[in-house]
Amino acid sequence: MSEPPWNVKSKREKVTELMFETYNVPAFFLCKSAVLSAFANGRGTALVVDSGAGQTSAVPVHDGYCLTGATVRTPLAGNFITAQCGHFMSELGCQVVPPYMIATKEAVKERTEPVWTRRKNLPSVTDSYHIYMTNEILRDFAMSVAQVSTTSLQDEIEHSTSIPSTSYEFPNGYSLNATVEKFKLTEGLFNAGSANIKGVSGGDLLSLPNVVINSASQCDVDVRPTLYSNVVVVGGNSLLPGFPERLNRELSQKTPHSVRVKLVQNTSAIERRFSPWIGGSILASLGTFQQMWISKQEYEENGKRIVDKKCP
Repeated sequence: MSEPPWNVKSKREKVTELMFETYNVPAFFLCKSAVLSAFANGRGTALVVDSGAGQTSAVPVHDGYCLTGATVRTPLAGNFITAQCGHFMSELGCQVVPPYMIATKEAVKERTEPVWTRRKNLPSVTDSYHIYMTNEILRDFAMSVAQVSTTSLQDEIEHSTSIPSTSYEFPNGYSLNATVEKFKLTEGLFNAGSANIKGVSGGDLLSLPNVVINSASQCDVDVRPTLYSNVVVVGGNSLLPGFPERLNRELSQKTPHSVRVKLVQNTSAIERRFSPWIGGSILASLGTFQQMWISKQEYEENGKRIVDKKCP
């Protein structure tokens, strides 16, 4: 099983107890997700940048072990982009309507009031379900439209006339062609102090490049060059067009000229999203893996505390 690098001791022991006592597994092993992501990309030492739904983290991995003391996190991630999409739609004065509420809709011109009818005899749903369905539309909108500017947002605004538009139609028929807006939705990831951030105080948040640099700076000086030359990029947000290029550009600008920055990224979208799973399959296929895991007998002899000894 994988676990986040910041997982606490009590939870590690609890999951070990559950697997042996409740699910009666014959053997068990717990590994840090960052280590597995590094293995999935063929690296034993790497600086793993994982940008998912709830947070973006930078975790140094050295010789297959997490340097947990140098782990840095920020909430600027996928849910943040979804929230930015929601604020953008509010500014346009368009309500995001989930499909379960819509009976019919009509085609309308771009950025005009949608024409749709509400479904009759709607079943009562909880607020959490309605919010979930609304966010699903915003997530789909972000995946379809949002892009990361490979230079800077100001450059994109100055050349907005040459930016190809991306069209999107919402379930209620509202349609729009996004140009420079698609870059504004993601700019907050790389520029936490940007005026384009809506709904949050970005000044107290670490941007992506600063997360990586802060993490590397907390490691030993001798290890830093190796980490910077093996920056492994994983997570759903890394699939945004322009994401790796912008991160590479920002890191190259903010690190000394003597530092060689190299990003490692899998070309397959599936492998980048599920790199811990792939790294786990690689680790489990090694001939030495059977010497690493916790057997049922070892658990019965030592109890749940053995996880801290055998799964560092």
